[in-house]
Amino acid sequence: MTTDQRARSIGVHLVLIAYSLLAVGPILLVVMNSFKVRSAIFGSPLAPPDASTFSLIGYEKVFRSSHILLYYSNSLIVTLVSMALVLLFGAMAAWALTEYRFRGSTALALFLSIGIMVPIRLGSVAILNMMRSAGLNDTLTALVLVYVAQGLPMSIFILSEFIQQIPKDLRDAARCDGVPETRIFFEVVAPLLRPAIATVAVFTIVPIWNDLWFPLILTSSDSTHTVTLGVQQFLGQYITDWNSVLAALSMAILPVVIIYVILSRQLIAGLTSGAVK
Repeated sequence: MTTDQRARSIGVHLVLIAYSLLAVGPILLVVMNSFKVRSAIFGSPLAPPDASTFSLIGYEKVFRSSHILLYYSNSLIVTLVSMALVLLFGAMAAWALTEYRFRGSTALALFLSIGIMVPIRLGSVAILNMMRSAGLNDTLTALVLVYVAQGLPMSIFILSEFIQQIPKDLRDAARCDGVPETRIFFEVVAPLLRPAIATVAVFTIVPIWNDLWFPLILTSSDSTHTVTLGVQQFLGQYITDWNSVLAALSMAILPVVIIYVILSRQLIAGLTSGAVK
């Protein structure tokens, strides 16, 4: 390696390290300060907790004064069901648009692409009226339907690009053997979509888990609140319980980190395979 190449490599690594610190730093600060007493949070926010500042009072208040486990279960139900439906319907729609050509397929693909560019929140009033008319207001089903509609355009776009890279000879060979189209999709195509599915799963899970807007306007009772909405009860107009807020936020971050660690290898494979080209 020449001197210029070594200097370029060092520069790239320094930039990546700086960006990683910028991205991970706030998360570490939230988790670290959730284990401190209130005075230490504001007195020395960058210092790790020690014997004199360590405290679990925030977590104790969260479990004692809120239904955090119920909020967690609601978020898990909404996120996992939405993700499963987005992956299933997205893969099936991508397969149909890619494999079969029919009148209107190009217009349908363009319509789905518009769904990526236009934020779904612009239709919040119409969505709220629709859910009220259907009797789905203040239900987890309403959130699932909204999130499925929100995630399908991106899912179809990514999976369509990936399906196009699968050799057509594989599908034709299965058809020559008399394999039905459903089995070709689920047994031949779907296993090859694993990296792309992991990419779509991460892009779907994170916005749903972190969303505050639709739980705020579509749910009103404590039994249907998600974890992001449940954190808001510790934020007051004049007084904020920062120990509880940081503890609840730390607990809300944990599932997303775990999912990313589990799917990180497949996510990287999907990104480097051109799934989002």
